[in-house]
Amino acid sequence: MGVMRIGHVNLRVMDIDAAVKHYENVLGLKTTMVDKAGNVYLKCWDEWDKFSLILTPSDRAGMEHMAYKVEKDADLDTLKEKIEAWGVKTTLLPEGSLPATGRMLQFNLPSGHEMRLYAMKEYVGTDVGTQSPDPWPDGLKGAGAHWMDHILLMCELNPPEGVNTVAENTRFMAEALDFFLTEQVVAGPDGSIQAATWMACTTTPHDIAFVGAPTSGLHHIAYFLDSWHDVLKAADVMAKTKTRIDVAPTRHGITRGETIYFFDPSGNRNETFAGLGYLAQRDRPVTTWSEDRLGSGIFFHTGDLVPSFTEVYT
Repeated sequence: MGVMRIGHVNLRVMDIDAAVKHYENVLGLKTTMVDKAGNVYLKCWDEWDKFSLILTPSDRAGMEHMAYKVEKDADLDTLKEKIEAWGVKTTLLPEGSLPATGRMLQFNLPSGHEMRLYAMKEYVGTDVGTQSPDPWPDGLKGAGAHWMDHILLMCELNPPEGVNTVAENTRFMAEALDFFLTEQVVAGPDGSIQAATWMACTTTPHDIAFVGAPTSGLHHIAYFLDSWHDVLKAADVMAKTKTRIDVAPTRHGITRGETIYFFDPSGNRNETFAGLGYLAQRDRPVTTWSEDRLGSGIFFHTGDLVPSFTEVYT
């Protein structure tokens, strides 16, 4: 029983045609369906479920909800009890509330972000199949992203109730959903404030991350690439397509990932992310970064914070 991995993210976009063009031609996703409400569903070539990204037409950017996949449908009932025992209200959405998806457990994190859990989504297979497959398919567009890798959420540090929602989200994910902490940034004179956390439910350095901010929102969704070379190629694709780049290719100290950050046409931040970083395990010691080393933690090469990276999000 438990959460296996990230399943999908539902983004709001202000120009659906421009957004679809971006995710297809820059990142290399494929549209798998469009529903009656005009929502567009897309997947990466190395994903086997029907979609990992939903684009919803809107007058503002940001995230509608994120969803993580659990192993069995019965896990939803067990997790419902655990989540509600933690003090979080849940709603069970019936099968078909999202196309091609089974029933979902819906709730909000302490930071206010909407999260859903589900066990079933229509299987369509990867673009290379399972029988003696090629290492990659022909006809890839753009960066050729393999799969959606993780999400980073901005969490209000001082809401009216005075709760550190980074710490509360972290505690909730560990106690209710069995994620484990891999890295953290601590602040304050005695390092007692948990200002940012990275958490895993798989063996990668993070499947979700939380960073303190003036208000809650979405910082980025990330897509996996094989190597540093692929990150550089992704940057070339962005330059050729006049995609707005936020941070040019570099390395994180935190997670050790190789990265480039950029924006979709509505201003939602994307990342292409490469490198294992390290093998995340429950018994691996938590890596802690002090406030004075935050620059190197985020951008290891220069150690300098890019203002837009922490100040701009949706």
